[in-house]
Amino acid sequence: MPKRLRLTRRFPVAMTEDGYRRLKRFAAESQLDEGEALSFLFENFNSVINEDTFGQRLRMFQNELEARKR
Repeated sequence: MPKRLRLTRRFPVAMTEDGYRRLKRFAAESQLDEGEALSFLFENFNSVINEDTFGQRLRMFQNELEARKR
């Protein structure tokens, strides 16, 4: 029996403009709303990331973070 989709957790989220546009595009392409799209991505996180580049991309993002906050 499939798990029932219950969006029970709500939290304030701050996103970059690029990240938000990409989320909206992904949600539209997959015919989901933004909350459903985020749930899908995080429930299937290990399947949807590229493990070969994830660590490098995360380090790059972390290194640029302070400069991007200004």
